[in-house]
Amino acid sequence: MNRYPLWKNLLVLIVLLVAGLYALPNLYGDDPAVQISAGRTATVDLALADKAEKALKTAGIEYKGAQLEDDKLLIRLTSADNQLKAKDALSKALVGDYIIALNLASTTPHWLASLGAEPMNLGLDLRGGVHFLMQVDMDAAVKQSLDTYGSDIRLSLREEKIRYKQIKVEGQKLILVLRNTEDRDKAESLILKNFNDLQVTVSDNEASPEIIMNMSEKSIRETKQLALQQNITTLRNRINELGVAEPTVQQQGDDRIVVQLPGVQDTAQAKKILGATATLEFRLVDTEHDVKDAVNGRIPPNSELYYSRDGRPYLLDKRVMLTGEHVINAASTLDPQSGTPAVSVTLDGKGARAFSNVTRDNIGNPMAVVFIESKMETKEIDGELVSVRRQVPEIINVATIRDQLSKKFQITGLDSTTEARDLSLLLRAGALAAPIEIVEERTVGPSMGQQNIEQGFESVIIGFVLVLVFMLVWYRVFGLFANVALAANLIFIVALLSLLQATLTLPGIAGIVLTVGMAVDANVLIYERIREELRNGNSPQASISAGYDKAFSTIADANITTLIAAIVLFGFGTGAIKGFAVTLSLGIITSMFTAIMGTRALVNLFYGRKNKPKLSI
Repeated sequence: MNRYPLWKNLLVLIVLLVAGLYALPNLYGDDPAVQISAGRTATVDLALADKAEKALKTAGIEYKGAQLEDDKLLIRLTSADNQLKAKDALSKALVGDYIIALNLASTTPHWLASLGAEPMNLGLDLRGGVHFLMQVDMDAAVKQSLDTYGSDIRLSLREEKIRYKQIKVEGQKLILVLRNTEDRDKAESLILKNFNDLQVTVSDNEASPEIIMNMSEKSIRETKQLALQQNITTLRNRINELGVAEPTVQQQGDDRIVVQLPGVQDTAQAKKILGATATLEFRLVDTEHDVKDAVNGRIPPNSELYYSRDGRPYLLDKRVMLTGEHVINAASTLDPQSGTPAVSVTLDGKGARAFSNVTRDNIGNPMAVVFIESKMETKEIDGELVSVRRQVPEIINVATIRDQLSKKFQITGLDSTTEARDLSLLLRAGALAAPIEIVEERTVGPSMGQQNIEQGFESVIIGFVLVLVFMLVWYRVFGLFANVALAANLIFIVALLSLLQATLTLPGIAGIVLTVGMAVDANVLIYERIREELRNGNSPQASISAGYDKAFSTIADANITTLIAAIVLFGFGTGAIKGFAVTLSLGIITSMFTAIMGTRALVNLFYGRKNKPKLSI
């Protein structure tokens, strides 16, 4: 009656052995390591490995070894202090397009790794690092889109020789002011034909005829979605350039982005690079008008007034020759003629063609390089402190176009090598589609992360031991069966987290602690049912069978409802809530297997072959 067939016992044993195998890597720990990867213009090979090892030996830094993995060089260090020293030494020794990142390298034996057994990842709260929650300025994204429409319309009007007074952006509207109704009608026909995404309204004012253009709701929605996705891509590129191993960049809601940088402790540098909205614009200098008149307020309609870093005013053409979005590579270097910091720039095909055409037609004319940075300032408005975004443009270089420029050229006039390096990083990573503001920032130190790990595992151990003692005292031998199943359940959870390469966080540990308590609920229901059957005068074997069979539906109902709640938490929750939901869901699934099938196998082995066993329950 209470005997499993051989295949069922083997199945339980095989599942337990496989789970133990894939949980095993978590016992080996990690080595502090430095990871070296190559940018666009460099390669990682044995020669680089030799050079890196020589640099470490010269600096007197102890290390365990270096190995090439997936186009990356991983150098294992003996301590966290040596890890930081090694990064500084390698940064000085490896000149070129290399990204040097702090990392943790698993010490899992090769035979385990070859089976795909890897330790589970640790979350930011356990490993240490920086957490940012960023708000994307969607209004600015829409305004930038309207500015682009304005530039395109301005160019189309010039090509068709349609005269106009001005074109401007006011709020969510683009307004074109014409000279007369005839030009207005021509402009309206042109806009309706070439810019069908815009909703056009014509004013009846004959003295100052206007065309008012609004983006459609669909266009606004698509603009915001594209801005968010481009910002996520740009942030990922910038983090890669920073050299952060295993970062997290993900969307939260309709206009927010979560960035987690494990191992990073320098929040100032991270904020500077991630939040920067700096980009470049190349414009021709307006030599036809007097800059002194512009300084006094008389700025020509097709020009704008800018200032260089030394305070000198320049009048620049409104038309932008080239922007930073066409840059595919940029590297900090030194100008061979003057020895000053410079940035070597490489353009994509479209940018190279446009830049080549413009510079060909303007040889002998001066061109300015404008560096535009967006900054947040706090101002007091109506007695309240309000964060206001302000664009700070400055001319970093003015030079005469001596020849036709194309795919590669150099930017000079920078203040320092640090500025050249930061500018090249921003140009390589691309510009943000819309400004972002850091609305939440958290830093977890390595020591705090280690403390979290220790306290989290202590809570698991304490909860586990208390449950073991209770079950052993209250249910005796049957309690021992439940305790073995509970230990197996923990092994299954760890194995599944490792197989899925899920990230364990503090809330995830809380989910495991909760699972430890919930896992024995099924055994409590089964054992109490067995006791009830024995009190009713049933035989021990019949009581065991009835206990497992009759309690199953109750156990299934309770676990399924909890699993549904966990799935809802995972679907609608974010961050910490997802971590809790993952471990809770896995714990429910594994506990169903261990508490019912696992303990039944042990009971069958111990009591199944006896005719009238005396149950210790």
